[in-house]
Amino acid sequence: MTLRRRYVPDLQEMAALCDANYLRLLKLLPEGQSEREFLLGDGEQQASVRLYIEEDHRYTTMLRIEQQGYSPAWLQPQAMQVRLYHDADMAEVLSYQQSQRFHGRYPYPNPAMRLPDEKLQLNRFLAEWLTHCLQHGRAASPLVFGREQPAGNP
Repeated sequence: MTLRRRYVPDLQEMAALCDANYLRLLKLLPEGQSEREFLLGDGEQQASVRLYIEEDHRYTTMLRIEQQGYSPAWLQPQAMQVRLYHDADMAEVLSYQQSQRFHGRYPYPNPAMRLPDEKLQLNRFLAEWLTHCLQHGRAASPLVFGREQPAGNP
C-alpha cells in the first residue's frame, strides 16, 4: 500500500505569481483607466479581450477580464474576476467562468473535481493569459494623438 503525500501549497510561488500578475495587469490597464479592450489574432480567428473595473477602493480593486470572439467549439469564452491588492502589490484570481471562492488546497477526489492545487493553477493560467495579451494584443480602436479636429475642418 502506497501513501499519497498531502499537497502542501507553495506560498512563495503563489506570492511571486500574484506579484507578477499585479505588474502585468498594471501594464494592460494603467492607473486612471477604468476599461480597456484589445484584440488578439487575425481575421476569423480574432478575439477581443476586455478588462474593466467592477469595484475600486483605496486598497483593493476588483477587475473583470473577458475574452469574446473566436474560440474552438470545445472552449467556453474566457471570463475571470481578479482582485488587486494595492498595499501588497498582488493580484489574485477570485472567480473563473462560473466558479468562485477557491481554496488553497482541495482533497482529491472531491465533488467538484477540483485539483488539489486549483487556486495555483488558475493564477498560473492568468499569468499565461496576461503574458499572451502583452505580447500579441493590439488596440481595438485607433489611438489619436493631439487635439481632435471637429468634423469638416482640416
